[in-house]
Amino acid sequence: MKVIESLKIKEKVYIEQLENGLTIMLVPKATTNKKYVMWATHFGSVDNHFIMPETKEEVYVPDGVAHFLEHKMFEQESGKNSLDTLMALGVDANAYTTNNHTAYLFETTEHFMEALDELMDYVQHPYFTDENVEKEKGIIGQEIGMYDDDPGWQLYMNALDCLYEKNAIKIDIAGTVESISKIDKDVLYKCYNTFYHPSNMVMVLCGNFEVEKMLEEIKARLIKRPKQGEIKRIYAPEEKGIHQEYKEAYMEVSQPAFMIGFKDEVKKENKVQRHIAIEILMNMLIGKSSPLYQKLYQEGILLSQPDLDYEFTDYYAHVLLTGQSKNPNKVKEELLKEIQKQKENFDETHFERIKKKVYGDYVVEYNNISDIARMLLSDYFKGINSFDYIEQFQTVTAEYTKQILQEVFDEKQCILSVVKIK
Repeated sequence: MKVIESLKIKEKVYIEQLENGLTIMLVPKATTNKKYVMWATHFGSVDNHFIMPETKEEVYVPDGVAHFLEHKMFEQESGKNSLDTLMALGVDANAYTTNNHTAYLFETTEHFMEALDELMDYVQHPYFTDENVEKEKGIIGQEIGMYDDDPGWQLYMNALDCLYEKNAIKIDIAGTVESISKIDKDVLYKCYNTFYHPSNMVMVLCGNFEVEKMLEEIKARLIKRPKQGEIKRIYAPEEKGIHQEYKEAYMEVSQPAFMIGFKDEVKKENKVQRHIAIEILMNMLIGKSSPLYQKLYQEGILLSQPDLDYEFTDYYAHVLLTGQSKNPNKVKEELLKEIQKQKENFDETHFERIKKKVYGDYVVEYNNISDIARMLLSDYFKGINSFDYIEQFQTVTAEYTKQILQEVFDEKQCILSVVKIK
């Protein structure tokens, strides 16, 4: 068993890769009575074109299959719904799909073994029929309609449309009513058998337990499956430049909302340092303590503190700044002025203050077992050791951050998505 330790925050992760390829990450926390479990597959909305490991067949599947599978996994041949079973135990259970993974999870203080039994049973026993697949199309169709009416989601999807022309990140996680109409049980089984193989999955447990005993409990519940080769995923080539500068929508909102984006290059090296530097820069430029935010807020141009996010994988990377404003174009204009100002005269005193604040935010995440599990899981699929954010933090210097400011926050790579009052 491999052990990764961060002495700075006094945390350990025990990692075991089983013979079938499943990676298990265990984080014991004696200070809590809770246990939090996530079992995830590296299969998300972008994985609609791939080559099957065994047959070498090139496969295209309809948009929304990963999300559709997530919905169907709870339904069992016996007629029961595993989510209902877990809830009846008093367990807080859920599942979700992102662009690059699907996760099944629960948190509990009691009935842990019964809940683990249920989780590992339904994830390993798919049950799809013509009838239950058709029924689900109506349910997911309603969900798609809800997302179409969600201003925040439309703001985000329009921002992605501005940033990218063909990248699979633009695929709506739930698909469209038209795309899910093409999904049948054979498509679901093909995707399940390919992507829900242990070698393509990771399980993360955080909470109060003994590591060796927990590992044995998991092993005892695993179904034997033959080894599988690598899944070859096929994505559109990386695009240079943005697709379009601006996109707007009119919806039922109380105030106009905006999303300013900067397209970044996909980098294979120094991903952690780059992420840290970008997070510091976002806070310096328009975070709550920044001069620009204070100015725009006092002038009534910004209505609240913007959300700041950097999203990246091996096939896309971008910065997103989201907020509410009666004049989104003015926010973008003022932000670009502040970026140019910092490029010409970088405020190192402000940098050092924000750097301490961001480090504090990282440390606080380790106080919550669900935050720890989600962080480890998300970073695992990016090929990152989560502790590196703590261990490598001091390597992010003012000089390096200035370099990232020049590279990433480029006006030519900037887009604006706006949702206006209908």
